[in-house]
Amino acid sequence: MAQGPTITTIAERAGVSIASVSRVLNGLPTRQETVRKVMAAAEELGYVRNAVARSLKSRRTHQVAFAMADVGNPAYLAMLREIQPVLKAAGYRLVLHSTGAVVADEIDVLHSLGERYVDGMIMVPLRVTEAHLQMLGAARAPVVVIGSVPEGTPVDNVRADSRTGVRLAVDHLHALGRRRIALVNGPTDTVPGAARGAAYREALAELGLPYDEELVEIGDFYRAEGGRAVAALLNRVSDVDALMCANDLIALGALDVLRAAGKRVPEDVAVVGMDDTDLAAASWPSLTSVSLGSAERGRVAAELLLDRLQDGEHEPRVVTVPPRLVVRASTTPEPPATRGRSRDGRSTEGGGTS
Repeated sequence: MAQGPTITTIAERAGVSIASVSRVLNGLPTRQETVRKVMAAAEELGYVRNAVARSLKSRRTHQVAFAMADVGNPAYLAMLREIQPVLKAAGYRLVLHSTGAVVADEIDVLHSLGERYVDGMIMVPLRVTEAHLQMLGAARAPVVVIGSVPEGTPVDNVRADSRTGVRLAVDHLHALGRRRIALVNGPTDTVPGAARGAAYREALAELGLPYDEELVEIGDFYRAEGGRAVAALLNRVSDVDALMCANDLIALGALDVLRAAGKRVPEDVAVVGMDDTDLAAASWPSLTSVSLGSAERGRVAAELLLDRLQDGEHEPRVVTVPPRLVVRASTTPEPPATRGRSRDGRSTEGGGTS
């Protein structure tokens, strides 16, 4: 009977030492390049790891959890598409949690880290409560948060700069001659809702436009809720000439309502979304949207978590992903372009910002 692959044959195929193979297969801290070589060689040779024996010996499960509000939201799917291959290359499986943005469910997920069913977690909370902060501080495994948390929170953190993103969008609408620019936001007790509401007021002030509460409608971050919010706004205010929507799903709901009301986009009302999801390019008309780098935030979060799993001693890191404005037909019939903002705040043409 032919002998199956061993750590010796894996070491020979990977071009590393037997000790390095042993460290990787037992889940011990190892350089990522070595992990990738060993895992690739093991897969090529058909090596089947005994996961139960390995986890008992090393106290590693080689599983990572990803907890997000809504698994159907395309922004989270963009994150997932980047997180998965990064973790897979390092030998980790991904466990998904769709919490519905229910705080109690998110707290339960954080508490379950004590059961050691995963080695770490990437979390995207819409709300960050005192209970979140307490659980993050006491977490029994490394956690990376995608989204803003208070300074001093002892976790690695990947942030979007939605304030700059909103300013890019409002500046764009203003440059097109729009002056009655309304905001259709999600709940303001959420991190993105609060940030986008504040940024809208700041952007208007920078342009010398008055803030009018009649031009602000609060809904939720879903297409149907966005449509209802836009309908309520149009029933109240008749001269809106632009909509700044807090995400693409709200913006798609806005397009539905405007179409049903006989409003032309962008001639009568220009529409901008946020997140630049796949749906933005596929909508009709195609949707101008602010990219908040969902895919990049997912990739960076996965890399930060892997670094933390190898070396848990370094200080928590904060990474901010810059936004860029992707211009499509919902604001201008001109050929699509991308606009960003450089580090000194100037608008730039091209693929993104530095």
